[in-house]
Amino acid sequence: MEMTITEKTLARGAGRKYVKPGEFVDVDIDILGMNDVTSTGAIKLLRKYFNNQIAEDLNIVVTPDHYDHRDIDSAELYKELMGFCEEHRDHKKMWVYPLGENYGICHVMLPQEGHVRPGDIIVGGDSHTCTYGALGAFSTGIGTTEVGNVLATGKLWFKVPESLKIIIKGENPENIMAKDIFLHVVGNIGVDGALYQAMEWEGRPINELNIDEKLTLTNLDIEAGAKSGIIQPDEKVFEYLEGRLKLPLDDSRLVYSDPNAKYASVLEYDISDLPPLVAKPYLPSNVVPASELENVRIDQAFIGSCTGAKAYDLEVAAEILKGNKKARHVRLIVSPATQKIYKEVMQNKLGKIFLDAGAVIWPPGCGACLGAYMGVLASGEVCISSTNRNFRGRMGHRESKVFLASPMTVAASAVKGYIRGAEL
Repeated sequence: MEMTITEKTLARGAGRKYVKPGEFVDVDIDILGMNDVTSTGAIKLLRKYFNNQIAEDLNIVVTPDHYDHRDIDSAELYKELMGFCEEHRDHKKMWVYPLGENYGICHVMLPQEGHVRPGDIIVGGDSHTCTYGALGAFSTGIGTTEVGNVLATGKLWFKVPESLKIIIKGENPENIMAKDIFLHVVGNIGVDGALYQAMEWEGRPINELNIDEKLTLTNLDIEAGAKSGIIQPDEKVFEYLEGRLKLPLDDSRLVYSDPNAKYASVLEYDISDLPPLVAKPYLPSNVVPASELENVRIDQAFIGSCTGAKAYDLEVAAEILKGNKKARHVRLIVSPATQKIYKEVMQNKLGKIFLDAGAVIWPPGCGACLGAYMGVLASGEVCISSTNRNFRGRMGHRESKVFLASPMTVAASAVKGYIRGAEL
């Protein structure tokens, strides 16, 4: 029976030779991600129903990245999560990245710190957990109750998703990024175009992307309704993982889609002439070329989040900003995704470029992306953002507007004061 990479990975986790879409399977979870927002209910569930006992073989990565002590309630969430970690400090397979040390946004921290391997099955209490498919893992977001059950049992049931193959062809234009590729696709298929499917990306332009860009691509797949996103692992992945992994790389987990595997559908896109794109409010699928929005005046430009503040994201944004100043009326905010990236920015020329351009450089965190703190928008304000969602009220007031774009386009717009695509 021919299978996709997703089907093979779930079959391995279920201890079976074969699975097919629509089947329900119980699988062993390799990695559980926990953060400060969705862990409280899971911890309570573990204590109430499972005698506070964690599954012995479960690997857990804790990243309190969302609220950063913005108020008393968020401080209590952080305190509870850190207290839970202290209670279970003897669990030898728990890695904790507390605020102020080596910390940052979970979806960048896990790959950066070597917690993601090809063939892993990874779940976390955050919808963008699908990020790790960039390294050949099956990864998906789960709810609080599911987090609690995974903590206790190390297992979770899934309905095996159908796979949607997306083939990208042509040449990568120099002024677009992975964000533009995804916006092009979601603009075509809609926010439910891959509902409960595994989006499997392939094609030469995809292979040419660096790891940071691949992580952006799979991170965004949830915005098309996907259960997961995945790219088959190649030499770039193994080079990235070398010397980084916390757990040994198991060759038996390395699986690839069979040539005759069945897909729900196969979509092909040629991106040779793709211009910089922008998603207008209030859906990621409301996509138009940036050139159609040149009369849209912005109040804020945000370069941050798991889709827009990895090392490469900041490098290309800095290239656009180098020697330029932000428009006088624009707030330009740069928030590196992790402390390691933050240090690199502040210790090399990028920090100076951002500061000279008039940017405010903020520490890592998810605050601006979800309208919790730093960069919250007032009524009527307009932000162009490298984040992943532009729902009504996502970054602040319900009457504010968020336009999604690549870090390149955000930087170019900050300079002009109006939405602009990058001109290289």
